[in-house]
Amino acid sequence: MAEVEIWQLYRSMLRSRLFENAVKELWEKGKISGEMHLGTGEEAIMAGVVSQLEQGDAIAVDHRGTPPFIIRGIDPILLLLEFLGHPKGLCAGQGGHMHLFSKEHLIASSGIVGSSGPAATGFALALRYKKQGNIAVAFFGEGAINQGMMLESMNLASIWNLPVLFVCKDNDWAVTTITNEVTGGNLIDRAKGFGIEGYEVDGTDVEAVWKVTNEAISKIRNKGGPQFIHAHCVHTEGHLLGDPLLRYNRNPNMLAEVANSLKEYAGKSLDEVLLLLRKIGGQVKKRVDPIVIIQKKLKNDPDRLKQIDEEVTKEIEQIINKALEIFEGGMKND
Repeated sequence: MAEVEIWQLYRSMLRSRLFENAVKELWEKGKISGEMHLGTGEEAIMAGVVSQLEQGDAIAVDHRGTPPFIIRGIDPILLLLEFLGHPKGLCAGQGGHMHLFSKEHLIASSGIVGSSGPAATGFALALRYKKQGNIAVAFFGEGAINQGMMLESMNLASIWNLPVLFVCKDNDWAVTTITNEVTGGNLIDRAKGFGIEGYEVDGTDVEAVWKVTNEAISKIRNKGGPQFIHAHCVHTEGHLLGDPLLRYNRNPNMLAEVANSLKEYAGKSLDEVLLLLRKIGGQVKKRVDPIVIIQKKLKNDPDRLKQIDEEVTKEIEQIINKALEIFEGGMKND
């Protein structure tokens, strides 16, 4: 990987992180309503994959759509207005943060678990008929790998030799369920069962993701058939913003109170319930933040690192201010 490329990847990752940090702040202030599933912790996967896509390639995303939409080049102001429910948002304020679509960029997200599989496979079938050498990408969590529609999509992509890259983002937890307690076997072997070649990668290391993705995409463009990437990651905010288990773990008194109320219901001792809650709430500590990892790799040029940080920080501040200006202006007019 060229040096200039890793700096570009860092900028993309940082833009996504700072944008989502701003979204988190607005959500906590009550300006954004409903649930909010952020992709913080997935930036290395998204940057490593999306940065290698060409014009005309398609992307199907799960309920954590912000990072891929930002990195793909969708206007962040339109995204934020969408989250705020404003009619000038990306989907006229009707999609929220989970159900997003940009026809121009051929990218769509959905809150239905596993739906990115059939969406990407459909994209790929259409792209094959266009005969322009484009591919489709499906992003999904490891919980979705057990959904029938995802498995059917992998099967169809294989037997029809469709240009699909299936990217599984695995944080070891399906909401609050430990993945290895509900998912049998090895996911790479599962992909191989459909005749799809698979790669396992540390999804917090953008260079590693980029290299694996480069190999997989090259094979898809040359041979046309699907590929599978199993990328291990971390969700730094838990399953969703305000994740109660993370709040409990950050407040020992609250954790003990919750554990005590659950012990009879769970049929376990207080110590057993406390251990389980700490295990779930401590999930974000298992892997290092991808932003921290890439910053360490770039620390030999602190001036350039600082310059990018300042530029991106200023850019995101301007985006937030502009979006809020439009939003609040619309509220006054109403």
